[in-house]
Amino acid sequence: MWSLVSSDALPAAERFDWFSDMVSRAVMPTSLKSERPADFTAEAAVLPLGEFSVSRLAYAPLRSRRTPALIRRGDPEQYQLAMVSKGAMLMSQHGNECSAEVGDLVFWDTSRPSDAVTPAGGGHGELVILQLPRSALPLSSRRLDRLLAQRIPGGSGMAAILGSFLSSLVDHGGHCRPGQLAHLGTVAVDLAAASLAQYLDAEEHLPAEVRTHALLQRIHAFVEHNLGDPELTPTAIAAHHSMSVRTLHQLFHGRGESVHARIRRRRLERCRADLARRDLLAHPVYAIAARWGFSSPAVFSRSFREAYGISPTEFRASSIKESCAGCTSR
Repeated sequence: MWSLVSSDALPAAERFDWFSDMVSRAVMPTSLKSERPADFTAEAAVLPLGEFSVSRLAYAPLRSRRTPALIRRGDPEQYQLAMVSKGAMLMSQHGNECSAEVGDLVFWDTSRPSDAVTPAGGGHGELVILQLPRSALPLSSRRLDRLLAQRIPGGSGMAAILGSFLSSLVDHGGHCRPGQLAHLGTVAVDLAAASLAQYLDAEEHLPAEVRTHALLQRIHAFVEHNLGDPELTPTAIAAHHSMSVRTLHQLFHGRGESVHARIRRRRLERCRADLARRDLLAHPVYAIAARWGFSSPAVFSRSFREAYGISPTEFRASSIKESCAGCTSR
């Protein structure tokens, strides 16, 4: 569960000092400076992922400096990989400088001095930070040093998949059990390693297991993006990822569901969510089914009943009735 704290609960005079202390304890000791500390507002949240963790920081414009003295005072000895989810970030470390915007990733080492700025005038900044022990990334420090304070574009490739995964953690991680969070931590590290390796053009240096996990996440993301395409088949997925259909099926073997089963399950879940929406009442059931890739209304109705024990029409009527009853009771 997210441990969330907001500065709004504190007197204005205490907010900046509280946030400085929170960042030093949850992320790393750092020196923060704000041009308007009396008006400062912020939120901080931490989600444990087994031996890893994710922090979400939202804050008014400020400067963060990590000095040699602060490193000596306390060093978690981590690599930290942040996704900019609001505002912008300027960062320098190890002779590198970068400017990152929403969706981009920025990588740094807590054991080296650094300087980061969220510019004034751009509103609040927000970072989602994946915190990793230095030993967690299966790439040499020599290679990783090249990425310090480098902007990693988040619009495509493994970086986009990692960004989507981190956003999902922010939205849904708080509802997961500890065991599930530990598993998600492993997935996050594999995606981070694959994202960094792809940017370095060093994917062949990753362990086979990490490459396999990253490939599965790429396939899952491709499936999610193309659920509405009735031509989404194992053949199409294999062709897109330059592999044989046999290799694709082997990749899914022993993981709980086949490729076919995953496509069907995710389509049904999307249809179920849409059928429960009051704003989509004007859309016929068959249109919603077609929207998510079902080419036959009969196949959709049979699959829906097998999955949920009720017809799509009955489910919609029941969901809308419950929704209306809830509105009336309020």
